[in-house]
Amino acid sequence: MKGFEAVEFRIDRRNGIAAYQQIVQQTKQALRLGVLTPGDRLPTAKEVAETCAINPNTTFKAYRELEREGLVELRAGLGTFVRRSLARPQAGANSQLRGELEGWMARAREAGLERDDVSALVASVLEKQYAAAGAVGIVNSQEPRSISE
Repeated sequence: MKGFEAVEFRIDRRNGIAAYQQIVQQTKQALRLGVLTPGDRLPTAKEVAETCAINPNTTFKAYRELEREGLVELRAGLGTFVRRSLARPQAGANSQLRGELEGWMARAREAGLERDDVSALVASVLEKQYAAAGAVGIVNSQEPRSISE
């Protein structure tokens, strides 16, 4: 059990996303990448409050949302534990896709693209690919659709 040593939340107060939602997003990202696995303990609300300078209730709100989604479970007096993973082998730290993406990122940086340029480019391709696939894996769709349709 890796526990809370595996995840350290970072709250960006400038991005307009509520702190509790950032905790939810960062936890899900850690679950997708296999950084957190079932049985791992998340940092306590007090620990997050101290490291991120936020109210402990903010962390409780995030953990309750994750619990409603079935991703974590709160154990009275013990803490909050990962219940299930979102990891896929194709997206793991040692996957071929990740290696290709790292290579592409390095080439983009060498070409002079800044972080915001890369982010915009990735977001646009991501939207095009997943909208065209109807968010269910259909390739070569006739009409592009948004994920929300």
